Amino acid sequence: MENIVSVAIGAGFGLVGVMFGSWFTARRQDRMWFREQKLKAGVGFNTAISQLFDYLRETRLGDDGAGANELVQRMQEARSALYLLCASDTVTLADALATRVWSTRPTDGRDTHRDHHQETLDLFRRFTRHLRQEIARS
Repeated sequence: MENIVSVAIGAGFGLVGVMFGSWFTARRQDRMWFREQKLKAGVGFNTAISQLFDYLRETRLGDDGAGANELVQRMQEARSALYLLCASDTVTLADALATRVWSTRPTDGRDTHRDHHQETLDLFRRFTRHLRQEIARS
């Protein structure tokens, strides 16, 4: 009888260990998936933002609306993913960056536009650095 009790206790501890291990592995995989989704959304947003910024910096919006519309759509899709996945301070930076990029106009050799472009690039770097930190923490 003692053998049966000790075997049952050992089996119970083994079962608890297996359940804990499964839970821990599933939780780790969920965190990795979430982190990967943040990374994909960040890459998509950064790519769309940089392409839209370059496009608007070189041309007037009325010159080729179709190209700009496609870039804006990709930026909005990536920004929507950031809204769902990231913290509010990251989303706030993404909004500020999108607004700033959208107000970009061709340089035409004017210093005011160059200052605007430099400030936009600084905000872009700040957003990227902040997103990188958030992804590293997750």
